[in-house]
Amino acid sequence: MPITADTILADIDWNLLWRNARQQKSWSSKGPADWDKKADSFASRNSNSPYISLLLKHLPLAPNLTVLDMGSGPGTLAIPLAGLVRSVTAVDYSAGMLEVLSRKASKADIHNIRTIRGAWEDDWQQLDIGIHDIAIASRSLAVADLSSALAKLNNHAREYVFIADRISPTPFDPLAFAAIGRQFQSGPDYIYTVNTLYAMGIHACIDILQLERDYVFHDMDEALQSYVWMFKDLSQDELAALRDYVSSRVILAEGSQVTIRREYPPRWALIWWKKDQSLEK
Repeated sequence: MPITADTILADIDWNLLWRNARQQKSWSSKGPADWDKKADSFASRNSNSPYISLLLKHLPLAPNLTVLDMGSGPGTLAIPLAGLVRSVTAVDYSAGMLEVLSRKASKADIHNIRTIRGAWEDDWQQLDIGIHDIAIASRSLAVADLSSALAKLNNHAREYVFIADRISPTPFDPLAFAAIGRQFQSGPDYIYTVNTLYAMGIHACIDILQLERDYVFHDMDEALQSYVWMFKDLSQDELAALRDYVSSRVILAEGSQVTIRREYPPRWALIWWKKDQSLEK
């Protein structure tokens, strides 16, 4: 709606603003087939990320609790969570991601993870997701209908909800876009989520998770791939320009190993709230 002299916060449709911002973003959302193809490489790239321990230390975990991991991917959180709680339900719309998760769990002799192939848009009752003590959406809130997704997550949590949402430009690098001649539009980040929750009557807490700016890679090819995923349909000229840009970010080279310094340190907003049953009336 147009902003007028009489407009107040309650008049703002944050779900609409979220959809508008998604339409203007300069990066492409991936579907299940895309993630199926990237499941193994994604799992390898994220399995030892410091993000995992940074997030886990903020969660009120206990051996008797059940956890819902919505948008679980290849088990980035579900695998370490399984050793800290009674059970984990891992939901993802990518069969490839869940296959990698199951393979990793089997190799680690983990038997308390239930996997469900499903999406935010699906009927969660039909999926038999169930109510869990803690519901988590870690870097997985790429949805068209934000308020509906948040309501589902809230309704399937008994005690707490935790959402790790991006702080622009995370996880992208605007300078990389500029280097290959593409414009960068971030799309919606955590502030839309916080305000949508406020409009729903949920007053969430926010903690900032910030990772290191420097990344160590085994070689330049691995460093380049850490940028390639940001783009769709790179031409040969764009790929060459991107390679030059990545090379310009090298601050240390030891043998084949290189350290890249990113202009923008990855930052995530951990949005969380303790369930208040009065909110569901």
